Amino acid sequence: MGRKRFDGVLLLALLVAAVSASPAASQFTIDQDTSWTITKPGATTTYRVVAYGDSIFAGFYGELFSVVKRAAPYVAGEYAAYGWNSNVEIVRRTRSGATAADIYNNKIIAERSYMQDSSTLVVMFEMCGNDGLQARSSFAGQTGTCNYSVLDTALASCTTYQQLAMQYINANAYSGTKLKVIANLYYPGYDADNTNSSCEDPTTGQPVNKQSTFLPYIAKMNWRACNFANTYGFACADDFAQFMGADYDSNGDGIIDSDGLAYVQGESEADYVDRITVTRRSTIRDANYHFVNSTTSYDYIQSDDIHPTFDDTGTIDLDIFTGSGSGSGPPDFSASEIIGGKNPVWNRYGHERMGWALAVFASANGTPQPTLTPTPTGTPTTLPTCAGDCNDDGTVTVDEILTLVNIALGNADATACPNGIPSGAQVDVALILTAVNNALHGCGGS
Repeated sequence: MGRKRFDGVLLLALLVAAVSASPAASQFTIDQDTSWTITKPGATTTYRVVAYGDSIFAGFYGELFSVVKRAAPYVAGEYAAYGWNSNVEIVRRTRSGATAADIYNNKIIAERSYMQDSSTLVVMFEMCGNDGLQARSSFAGQTGTCNYSVLDTALASCTTYQQLAMQYINANAYSGTKLKVIANLYYPGYDADNTNSSCEDPTTGQPVNKQSTFLPYIAKMNWRACNFANTYGFACADDFAQFMGADYDSNGDGIIDSDGLAYVQGESEADYVDRITVTRRSTIRDANYHFVNSTTSYDYIQSDDIHPTFDDTGTIDLDIFTGSGSGSGPPDFSASEIIGGKNPVWNRYGHERMGWALAVFASANGTPQPTLTPTPTGTPTTLPTCAGDCNDDGTVTVDEILTLVNIALGNADATACPNGIPSGAQVDVALILTAVNNALHGCGGS
């Protein structure tokens, strides 16, 4: 067996072992990167939409080497194709299972070249979902006295990397980029969490309701996402309001439920959290039953109770070694089917609803909008570590990749690759595949 073939088999074996050993998706990460160009009939210009994130933007539906085509970034891109009267390339640089730190370091920074292309008009990102899921799982597994520090840590990490991501995108995206967008978090498993913990609160000595414990943390993450967006010149797609509130006035107070849950610029964090967790708590509904009117509801969450549902018009296959896939094709919906800025299924699936919320830039007159002026953030951030370049010579060799494999297997310490592991990153399959890509295409290559 040749050396290249051996390395391929070794990496595949490691991937299978990692999947088999992982009891939960939150303990396993894998790159799922796609590029899909929507070819609008008659268009002569192609603009780019770049989306960074985890399995949500990836379009995860339970498969490792295939993703949903109509994930939220694609949906937003389709609206844009008509709004801009152009072809739109939707570039999704995503890592399923990734925390906010991982997305920031290994996607936004390490793969910044995608947003630096001169065709880029929009850069969007989402993060923190896995921080929350891992913290929730850890807390739910506690017995004895409840320790809230795991939830505090997730909130702190989310806060840090949301802000850093916006600063970095402002400093490093193509200067002609018209809009940056962050999507905040919906609450998957809202009804399932309406049960008591197995641990006891240190003050009361009693179990706590998990839903009531987790909701304030999600609210704080979401307020900070939208507040940072205002500070740094981003738009904020409020997925919490879009997913968790009905599209009618369910309690007769004169306010449509989803509108009543929406972030309001200028409202303090304390007031927002109080509104979500107390004042309008009764209007929050599990996204498995999103009511579009008083008699009709749609399921926005897949059977895993985490990922958004989708309009199944096809999938994108991914290479098992690079985790990437691509394709092109005409829009799924015609211009005549998009009425009032909404396609026929805009409120029937989670990804469709999220994509519509993201499409704040698809103008009616064919001109990309809005033109936002990012808040100055100083000089660009220092260039990131090249994954796999252990000796910092600008290239990644087979021996260096094997070093990473040994670190991942526990046969070597991380100090064996002092310059090839990005700060805060874990040596896992995703990092090894990134190193393989760097070996094939050069550090920072696409």
